[in-house]
Amino acid sequence: MTSLTNGWSFHPYPAFAPTLYPNTAFWNATNPSKNVTYQIQLSWPLSWGSSSPTNLTATNNTALTMYVLDGNAYGTTAAEAFKRRPPPAPTQPDGLVVSIGYPLTDSVYALTQRAIDFSPPLPTPGQTPPSGADDFLDFISGTLRPWVRKRAFPSVTWKRDALYGHSFGGLFVVYALISRPEAFDTFLAASPSLWWNRGYILDEVSNRLGSLADSSVTPVVTGNHSRPAVVISYGDLEQFPVRKRKETEAEFQVRKSRIMTRFNASMTVQCHDLFDRIKGSGKVRDVVLKEYAGQEHTSVAASAITDGLEYFVDW
Repeated sequence: MTSLTNGWSFHPYPAFAPTLYPNTAFWNATNPSKNVTYQIQLSWPLSWGSSSPTNLTATNNTALTMYVLDGNAYGTTAAEAFKRRPPPAPTQPDGLVVSIGYPLTDSVYALTQRAIDFSPPLPTPGQTPPSGADDFLDFISGTLRPWVRKRAFPSVTWKRDALYGHSFGGLFVVYALISRPEAFDTFLAASPSLWWNRGYILDEVSNRLGSLADSSVTPVVTGNHSRPAVVISYGDLEQFPVRKRKETEAEFQVRKSRIMTRFNASMTVQCHDLFDRIKGSGKVRDVVLKEYAGQEHTSVAASAITDGLEYFVDW
């Protein structure tokens, strides 16, 4: 167990066999005073030569870090995407994946805490569920990142950080961008839930980014970069579904009607709106809008991880 002065402690899971999860380890991060527990998964390069991050045989490693939300679902996908990449050039840093999820032993807690963590604050009181987005950002930037850098991997030299989120996690990534653009070098929002609270976050993008002074948007670790970069991605079938091979016309119309009355009914339009607002702010060094042809809401997540990773590394 690693105790921290701000009330959080990290409890390691029993080690897995190296042939099962090579260079991967799990912790529970707990804060009794907040009644919050996160499941943290770390995945580090095979070339670092150890099954334990605190016993790395190599020193002076350099690493880019990708923080992945909904780690129970997407942590391993991101880790494998990093590990499947060709060996980096001698001058290119390695890649570390830090995934943030929830203990699956209590699904009610996981769903409830996720909704709190990813909900941006509203200007009116009585928000349901209450917003925990700022507390969650505090945990990532003020507790988790220092623990990763100073406790878990003390011999590594750290370069740039990215934040990835899908769906409601994508909404959180957008909120992180407009509230703390200095916290990450690259923000990756896949199929973000821009419908939330009747599109409230879109106006906040214009209000907040438009009011930021240039000096306030310098990322924590930037290299030669002075402003963050952003990728927004979505599937064309989220808003414009097509009939499936074995689907009758009646079944298709029912599914289409259900989609058009649900959350992703305006995904294409709202992602384009988000892109225009971010680009128009002039407060990012680059913003990319990527549409995945033939993909629905769920399938976009893995594609956006792989492509977002390449975008992040190529800087």
